[in-house]
Amino acid sequence: MAIKNSNLQRWLTGIALGVVLLLIILLGSLELFAAAIILIIIIGIWEYNSIVFGPGHLKEKTEGLILAVLIPVAVLFGNAQWVIALLSFAVMAVFMVFLWNISEKSFDVSLVTRVLFGMLYIPLLTSHFIMLRKLDSGISWILLVLVIGIVGDTVALYVGKFFGKRKLIALVSPGKTVEGTIALILGGTVAACLFGLFLFPDISVYHFLFLGFAGGIIGQLGDLCESVIKRSYGKKDASSLLPGHGGLMDRMDSLIFLGPFVYYYRIFVIG
Repeated sequence: MAIKNSNLQRWLTGIALGVVLLLIILLGSLELFAAAIILIIIIGIWEYNSIVFGPGHLKEKTEGLILAVLIPVAVLFGNAQWVIALLSFAVMAVFMVFLWNISEKSFDVSLVTRVLFGMLYIPLLTSHFIMLRKLDSGISWILLVLVIGIVGDTVALYVGKFFGKRKLIALVSPGKTVEGTIALILGGTVAACLFGLFLFPDISVYHFLFLGFAGGIIGQLGDLCESVIKRSYGKKDASSLLPGHGGLMDRMDSLIFLGPFVYYYRIFVIG
């Protein structure tokens, strides 16, 4: 009974989130979509800070939250030079603030690296969804990312549950299996090809074959990378924000890697 309730909770939460997200993507303006992405980034940084810093460290957590807003705003209103300038000054500022407040009790330079890694991992990578939205047919490219990620994850979940026997990387993510990963890649590839045939008839289906196949692998690696962070700090979930799912980052982990991959493939390969 507990397992059934957990599955129901998972589906209800997923459907509710999916409906809200689709409405914002399909009907909302660029600014509304960017606001939603900024909110996601802020929640993601909050979860990340809770994992890597634990209690206290208000200064470092505040720095992370400030960057969580500034980076996507620079992406929305500026260009690549704005973003590079912001990242450059952010690196210097975080280090200088650490140096200014250094003491015998706080002489731990890993605090700087944790802030800067969080900046690159969550705000920078997730801001690529705003960059995707600004492209021609940007809404369709965002939907492609979601299709590859969500279909792949769903197929992997049930194939792994009923047919999974061989652990993928048990030390990092005990629940992931080789069979589930193969299903994830195949499911994402088929979904991407079908999506491309209907919404991008002028683009060769071979592009979507590659996007689905490589995207499935990259998304799975994104999932595993987030698991590495959690396991390193003894956490099972990023938070308990989403019933049946864990934290928001537990749902975004594969998409964080998929967004930049699809964006750069679109601008550098497809053109």
